[in-house]
Amino acid sequence: MKKLWDISPPIAPDSPLFPGDEAYSQTWTARIGPDCPVNLSAITMSPHIGAHADAPLHYGDDAPAIGAVDLAPYLGRCRVIHAIGIGPLVRPEHLAPFAADLPPRVLVRSVLKAPTAWSPEFTSFAPETIGWLADRGVRLVGIDSQSVDPADSKTLDSHHQLLARDLRVLENLVLDDVPAGDYELIALPLKLMLACASPVRAVLREL
Repeated sequence: MKKLWDISPPIAPDSPLFPGDEAYSQTWTARIGPDCPVNLSAITMSPHIGAHADAPLHYGDDAPAIGAVDLAPYLGRCRVIHAIGIGPLVRPEHLAPFAADLPPRVLVRSVLKAPTAWSPEFTSFAPETIGWLADRGVRLVGIDSQSVDPADSKTLDSHHQLLARDLRVLENLVLDDVPAGDYELIALPLKLMLACASPVRAVLREL
């Protein structure tokens, strides 16, 4: 069998999330016992916890919710590019040495080890990098940090570049053990017809 890399962090009450976002919580609505044959749970959480796909609705009021987007960008050949320690922004010059025959999906590893607690200090994309990738046929970008924009951004320039160029995005990936190179990406969002994002169980499979 082809090797799989699970690039999704665990989701639990202590999962890192943006301040003010809804943490994971779970209650039991039924438990196995004399009068009940099953355990049933109910969960509450932001769809931006863990590995997730932002919907265009997240950064555009009249844009589609995640359940309405095409699944094709989330499945297929992708390239993992290591850009560890480059500073706050991924710029085109960081990716250019690895751009020959670029597949339609690009995931950027920016840290040696994915964070397990919230910090506003993380690497994001410069907005011109989104356009540079789109010009090369990229349809999905991903990163191992909490956002493609800086934590203190109020204009979300990179998100709006995604909207303008009709790209999809994955955030909060775990690429700690993934060598640079090409893989098959499988990271399908749930069909949540009103949501601004969806959790994904993101995996890479060797080609």
